[in-house]
Amino acid sequence: MTQLFLLQKVIDYIDEHIKDDINTESLAKLISYSPFHFSRIFHQTTGYTPMDYVQKRKLQFALVDLLKEKRIIDIALEYGFETHAGFTKSFKRCFGSPPSLYKMHCPISVPQRLCLESLIQKKTGGVVLQPKIISKPPFRVAGKTFETRMGNIAFTRDAPAFWNQRILSEESIETTLYNLLTPKKHGEYCFNLSAPESEDHFTYLFAVNFEEGTTVPEGILKFTVKATTYAVFKTPLVPVEQFVSSIKGTWQYILEDWLPDSQYEVDEDSYDFEYYDEHCHDWEYDKVYMEIYLPIKEK
Repeated sequence: MTQLFLLQKVIDYIDEHIKDDINTESLAKLISYSPFHFSRIFHQTTGYTPMDYVQKRKLQFALVDLLKEKRIIDIALEYGFETHAGFTKSFKRCFGSPPSLYKMHCPISVPQRLCLESLIQKKTGGVVLQPKIISKPPFRVAGKTFETRMGNIAFTRDAPAFWNQRILSEESIETTLYNLLTPKKHGEYCFNLSAPESEDHFTYLFAVNFEEGTTVPEGILKFTVKATTYAVFKTPLVPVEQFVSSIKGTWQYILEDWLPDSQYEVDEDSYDFEYYDEHCHDWEYDKVYMEIYLPIKEK
């Protein structure tokens, strides 16, 4: 049996025994590996240590129980956490906020089965976690547009990480926008905007936050994004040289694996976009990530 097949066996075992007490030694024994060798190849393949993955997977399954209005202490004990405080601390570390505040952001479907072979083929760079569901109010951005001749491009998902093809590093678009618009919050937005009158080109928008009352120079486009519900995905942490392939692979995973098995469909009346903040700065971090915003509605 191949190493990938054996690791998939471990991944499936974790899901099937998600509420049990699981440790590295028992997982290694399952496929007749030493704990040291198993831990090393598991981390190389998934981007997580075995127990870090187990904990994050337990927390992802726990999201479903949060929606069922179960008591947090009961959920914690059911998934093997000894205390309410320990569960809350781990939850906040994984999702960025405590479970009491995160309920409104939980996906309504259970985590999909992870296929390691599919993730490797897509070059995601690791396991893609369950998304955060948010209802985002209208917001404004302003930025520079690039007209591009390419057929069948209507949404950002049709040409992921397009900045890598269209924006040259020497153009310094990011620096120019921050100097011109001085937004309070750091972060860049990338949109592919369809052109209804033409099927062979689209408009690519690279933008930053735009504060009301700010003077927008000629040549900069103001763009308002309407209120929308989004599934927000983080790309796996990867070295910068794998960043573009990770973004493309994560988009592919979302559309081919996550979306068909979820209880959502794409809201075609809204824009999808890519969001980049300081966590994609390779001069600050050894590994980087960005966020993908997919507009959704329940099926």
